[in-house]
Amino acid sequence: MEWLAGALAFALFFLYDWNRVFWKKKWMKPFFSAGCVILIVIGGKEAAESVAAGPSLRLLWLAPAAVSLWALIYALFFALPFEDTYRKEAEGHKVCRTGIYGKSRHPGILAFFFCFLFLGLAAGERQLAQGMFFSALNLLYGWYQDRIIFVKEFSDYEEYRRDVPFLIPVGRKAMR
Repeated sequence: MEWLAGALAFALFFLYDWNRVFWKKKWMKPFFSAGCVILIVIGGKEAAESVAAGPSLRLLWLAPAAVSLWALIYALFFALPFEDTYRKEAEGHKVCRTGIYGKSRHPGILAFFFCFLFLGLAAGERQLAQGMFFSALNLLYGWYQDRIIFVKEFSDYEEYRRDVPFLIPVGRKAMR
């Protein structure tokens, strides 16, 4: 059931972005939040399952999972100007090039991956496989944003794509 719920969460993310740029329907605005809630419930369930299994060294994986979750929340909600990113209409904005977004166009993808990797290591093989499935969907979602959505939403995105790596900060720019 969690596999389908996670796929639904990403379908909501895809539709939310498409709506922001093309359809602009008010009733679709909550789709991003709904997708986040679904993934939070799934992640919380994984953490609860690992704790319910009893004392084990596997529980140590919850610490890096929590750090990765913090990094994800930071990348999505604090490293970006919240009002411009999530509340204004998607038209002609400029890309955020400060902080981690000056090093990677999609830093949240890595944080998401590590969060679900460590949750899976704490909870078990099924949850690990599920987390890697969600991470693959998240990578696809980042590619979709990068190639279809953000080029329409941001007036300077093509230049940003030339200057900043997609995922992993490499090269001289990453070292600054």
